[in-house]
Amino acid sequence: MSNLQQRVISAIVLAVIVLGLTWLGGLYFRLLSAAIALAMFYEWSAMSRSAANAPYQWISAGLLVLVLLLLVVGFPAATVLLALAAAVVVSAGLAVIGKQGSWNTVGLAYAGLSGISLALLRGADQSGLVAILFLFAVVWATDILAYFVGRAVGGPKLAPAISPGKTWSGAIGGTIGGLIAALAVAVLAGSPHLGLMVPVVLFLSIVSQIGDLFESWVKRRHGVKDSSHLIPGHGGVMDRVDGLVVAALALYVIGTAFGGAENPAGGLFPL
Repeated sequence: MSNLQQRVISAIVLAVIVLGLTWLGGLYFRLLSAAIALAMFYEWSAMSRSAANAPYQWISAGLLVLVLLLLVVGFPAATVLLALAAAVVVSAGLAVIGKQGSWNTVGLAYAGLSGISLALLRGADQSGLVAILFLFAVVWATDILAYFVGRAVGGPKLAPAISPGKTWSGAIGGTIGGLIAALAVAVLAGSPHLGLMVPVVLFLSIVSQIGDLFESWVKRRHGVKDSSHLIPGHGGVMDRVDGLVVAALALYVIGTAFGGAENPAGGLFPL
């Protein structure tokens, strides 16, 4: 089987699973979000694992599991976020004591916030479903259009030292694509905040591309091509969700300003 065939089959399987669990929401989507967070931390740790830091990575992994259990069970957002903050503090303290640097702690915060923001955005109601579909539209359209526009137009590189294949033309094309796709979702959902959605989408599209570049920098720092080989033809989970999880955190923060920490989607998409 060719690499292209693997990529297509994996993409279809993943899309069916993710969209199905997104539709169900509630516990099912919280489990998906927790699985994404754990996979991200596993890949983050694997890229930097050594005999010296392995025990600290296991401790950080255990702390992350405890936080995600609170998320999956359905504890309030404030409790889950405070638990993550406490876990990060403990991880940082152990790193200082063991002279391990901040890498494990950053990975714990990165993976934890990714899973939590995704789960809390979706929630269990219709507003959460629209918010996640809106997020998918921004990130997926940005990613797809950036690839095709970049290949077709070319031009100056966006960040050659980090990701030589990305261009400014692709970044701009991706942002325009994300804007069109996400506004289409907002219009179909009957959002009363269409004027607000334009700057929000532009911001999320840019943030998702920054998330992509951040993950490329992490891989380059550790001299690896893919974050792992968990997904046939695609690499690792981080390779697939790098832009999504950063944009999810950004949208969660924006939604919190309108609907509160417990109902961020309702503030943006009151249905």
